[in-house]
Amino acid sequence: MKTLIVVGENIHCTRVYKVGGNFVKPHGDGHAIVYGGKAGSRFLPIPGRFLETADWAAGKVKHCAVAVWQGLYGDAAGKAAAVDYLSHLAARQEATDASFLDVNVDEFSTDVAERCRAIKWVAEVVQAASKLPLSIDSSNEAILRAGLEVCDPKRARPMVNSVSLERQSSIRVAAEFKAVVIASAAGEKDLPCDTAQRLANINRLMPMLAAVGIKGSSVYVDPLVFPVATDSNNAQSFIEAVAEIRKTYGPEIHISGGLSNVSFGMPARKLINQVFTWMVVEAGGDSGILDPLQMNAKILAAVDTTTEPFKLAKGLLTGEDLFGADFITAHREGKLGGE
Repeated sequence: MKTLIVVGENIHCTRVYKVGGNFVKPHGDGHAIVYGGKAGSRFLPIPGRFLETADWAAGKVKHCAVAVWQGLYGDAAGKAAAVDYLSHLAARQEATDASFLDVNVDEFSTDVAERCRAIKWVAEVVQAASKLPLSIDSSNEAILRAGLEVCDPKRARPMVNSVSLERQSSIRVAAEFKAVVIASAAGEKDLPCDTAQRLANINRLMPMLAAVGIKGSSVYVDPLVFPVATDSNNAQSFIEAVAEIRKTYGPEIHISGGLSNVSFGMPARKLINQVFTWMVVEAGGDSGILDPLQMNAKILAAVDTTTEPFKLAKGLLTGEDLFGADFITAHREGKLGGE
């Protein structure tokens, strides 16, 4: 079985559920997030303030943000439900072979102090529910530090998501807390548009990391995944960068990234993500920031490359199916199976 180190992405304040879908239902005098599955339905009440947002008007709600709000400001029942909900998310990811649990509260609030309180609370709840190390995910140095301060030093080293030429101050924070890092290929002022720019940025970043003792297996290089829906070359460009980075830096480093970003704006996202992950691992990648319920090492090992859905998704991702015309047609005709 090929290695796939999964950074579980599900405890993240950007993640949404559809209002009226399977996970958001009327409950009592209002609405609630429904969870629990075979163990029996449980309910996380949605505070009234969420019903007044643009997200709600657009038919969606940020479910982890609901949990954070209840945890910080809810009544006793709301706090208990919030702890139970985040514990449920953490336990499910651990059970499906995640290696880290990514925690992000950046979109919970615009107030940095409030987000610092939020990430501390979430980190403590998640660590009580799971033995896995945390990945502290923020674009703000103060929030990174706040999260890392409560990471349990007795478990595996935490992760900083992420450091880059744009976020050089995060390097010293990671070194201070002896964290491993997601090393992003982002530039100082912009994102790379091709393989050469990705490599140039990583080649500048790696000596900065090595200078503070972050090297080898402590580095998870992220060449940056962009949606195939916006450019048919995006997936293949990432694959090429993975192969070049592995060739340049050898077997000790890890190569990761937000692999599910590739499917934004497309139908059958689960299928696309699984096929893309297979392609990334074939090219030399060994990690991904993913939903482990949809992709992990066991699922990867079971991918059947002979099926028509696999071939259609691969054609989309290699750019052979320009603009995804064949893939979209197959989706409309119900030829992609249960995806």
